Amino acid sequence: MKQTIEEVKKTLQTIQSLDELNAHMFMGDERKGVQNAITQRRKQLKKEQLLLKNYEEMSEFEAALLAQNNNALICGIDEVGRGPLAGPVVTCAVILNENHHFTGLNDSKKLSAKQRQGIEEQLLNDVLAYAYGYATVEEIDRFNIYEATKIAMLRAIEALSIRPTHLLVDAMTLDTDIPQTSLIKGDARSVSIAAASVLAKEHRDKYMRELAEKYPGYGFEKNAGYGTQQHLDGIKQFGIIPEHRKTFEPIKSLTN
Repeated sequence: MKQTIEEVKKTLQTIQSLDELNAHMFMGDERKGVQNAITQRRKQLKKEQLLLKNYEEMSEFEAALLAQNNNALICGIDEVGRGPLAGPVVTCAVILNENHHFTGLNDSKKLSAKQRQGIEEQLLNDVLAYAYGYATVEEIDRFNIYEATKIAMLRAIEALSIRPTHLLVDAMTLDTDIPQTSLIKGDARSVSIAAASVLAKEHRDKYMRELAEKYPGYGFEKNAGYGTQQHLDGIKQFGIIPEHRKTFEPIKSLTN
């Protein structure tokens, strides 16, 4: 007795490779519903293969370090919030577990809000260690955004419960005795940095949503402090607040 279309769909979900799918007896079932289900499952498997390939490519720096030292504790570090007119710069330091695999992990800027939230939940529940670092608006204005970002990154590293043996840093060189590798566009090239990127982004966005409740009218819950039209209109209507960066334009001109 033939399986129903729904039963076929359930069975197809247990098939984990294209070779297995192509060799399955369902391939000879000419029912349109079955063939459509096979086509759908083939698309899913191809997408999963692509994600796996991408994850492997983004794990190459980590794999090379582990090949040199099997017990290496590799820490990815990234920042978010260098460009906004308001709010701190937030960094995150992450040490992934052994045998980690977070499907779809990528540079936080390439992920939708829903994708970031899903991956954030996975990361928070299944990494060896993570910590955040802040540089305040006052520090950004005093030292400049580049130096303030480095300060925030070092704070994140210091806040970790475990001392890493090697740092993978997104486009920065830090003043630390821990061996490090600086990677341009590291959030798209290293899973460890990508994980830090996602956690830092979600953490700062939450902070800015809370700030929006304290200072309504600037749209912080939507723009995260960037200079959108709503934000600029808010400055005109409600003025400059302590969380604004006084060395960033147009804030700088308005405070002189």
